[in-house]
Amino acid sequence: MNCVTPFLKWPGGKRWLMANHQDIFPLNYNRYIEPFLGSGAVYFKLNPSQAILSDANSWLIDTYLAIQDDWERVYNTLKKHHKNHSNDYYYKIRSQKPRNKYTKAAKLIYLNRTCWNGLFRVNRKGEFNVPIGTKKNVIMDADNFAQTSKYLSNAIIMNYDFEEIIDKAKKDDLIFADPPYTVKHDNNGFIKYNEILFQWEDQVRLKEALLRAKNRGAKIVMTNAHHKSILELYGSDFELKTVNRKSVISGSAKYRGNCQEYLILG
Repeated sequence: MNCVTPFLKWPGGKRWLMANHQDIFPLNYNRYIEPFLGSGAVYFKLNPSQAILSDANSWLIDTYLAIQDDWERVYNTLKKHHKNHSNDYYYKIRSQKPRNKYTKAAKLIYLNRTCWNGLFRVNRKGEFNVPIGTKKNVIMDADNFAQTSKYLSNAIIMNYDFEEIIDKAKKDDLIFADPPYTVKHDNNGFIKYNEILFQWEDQVRLKEALLRAKNRGAKIVMTNAHHKSILELYGSDFELKTVNRKSVISGSAKYRGNCQEYLILG
């Protein structure tokens, strides 16, 4: 079976991890559990036989559920967006409230593929407010929603808090955790934005949940910011490895280039 390419571009996506460090994942485990799903790059690459997938972003999770349930209904609407895409059409669709989960899913994929830098951002009313970008293609050569739906058929997909998902892990389950990179006392603008979504207190709560799971016999693979506060938080209970990657998501060239991250294993 061919590997599925993630259908979304997501800030912090882990395609680079699977391209360069797939060997950090154990070959044998029971269930695969991912509490911060995002674009699902790790899940689609590993293609486990059973999984629990979750994310705090309800629109994202509704999109996965729609593709899992009836990918053709999503894809047919996406083709209409591809045919009609223009500056005016983008803002028209951005302002609309879809009638069902399939058109809602197609809206998210359309906006994700044509907005500025693939960013997901909403205002205080929960309305997507990212401006149009330069990309024109809505339908991609790599799209295979039938295969994506088949992969997702192996998963229970949920919109739960990460702690509740991690607490489901049992002995020999594999948890992959990729939280927003929130750290203590940092002036990086992207990390400051993460703090809106994921407070430092959440980072501490995550560590405690992962440690409980590790003590139950679960296997842990995690990615996190390369920062002394992360080292201090996780260092005594987990193994930390430093890896390098390219950063291209920031709107400022100042924050682009090579950067380091921690792989946290337990």
